[in-house]
Amino acid sequence: MTTTSPSPKIRAAHLGPDRRRPMVLDTALEMVVDEGISAVSIAGIAVRMGVTRPVIYACYPDRASLLNALLDREANTLLTSSLDALHAASGDDPDAAFIAGYRALLDAVSQQPASWRLVFDTSPDAEVASVVANARKVVVDASTRWIIPALRHWWGIDELEQKTPALIELFVSSCEAAVRVMLDPTNDLTVDDLAPLYGRLMSAAYRAA
Repeated sequence: MTTTSPSPKIRAAHLGPDRRRPMVLDTALEMVVDEGISAVSIAGIAVRMGVTRPVIYACYPDRASLLNALLDREANTLLTSSLDALHAASGDDPDAAFIAGYRALLDAVSQQPASWRLVFDTSPDAEVASVVANARKVVVDASTRWIIPALRHWWGIDELEQKTPALIELFVSSCEAAVRVMLDPTNDLTVDDLAPLYGRLMSAAYRAA
């Protein structure tokens, strides 16, 4: 009588914590997008990656440090994309400048939708809200430095200093709205549709001011 030896358990390739950390964060991001941030756990990530929990613990000592690393990484991604979009908006034609800025922003959303869904597509979470609020403040400050001189140059808006907070909030909120539309699975408008739409709307709104 022959006996069959049990198949050896397949072990994950030995990568080391430094090489595995980005993979762990990518998996955590997938879980956030699919199930919400509350669903993220060391055990859940290990199951998704097909590894043991000690492999994940070697990368991050606990859930809190893992989530902090994820939020920092994705906030930096969003912040960089937002600031790049502002820098793309330049020139003496206000319509063209705003369209270029929205196009750069929405191109970034289409290239890394999961990063943006962490902020815009999940249920509110205190950890996410804190990180996003800090990033938003940086964008508001950068927008103020770019938009206010441009508005002064293009249209010479009366009482510009007093109107600045309202004008900047209008711009930043419109960017957030454009991102939400881009992420909406029921939306069939493309970057080529949305960038001119929002760009011309924002230019017209500021011209009216």
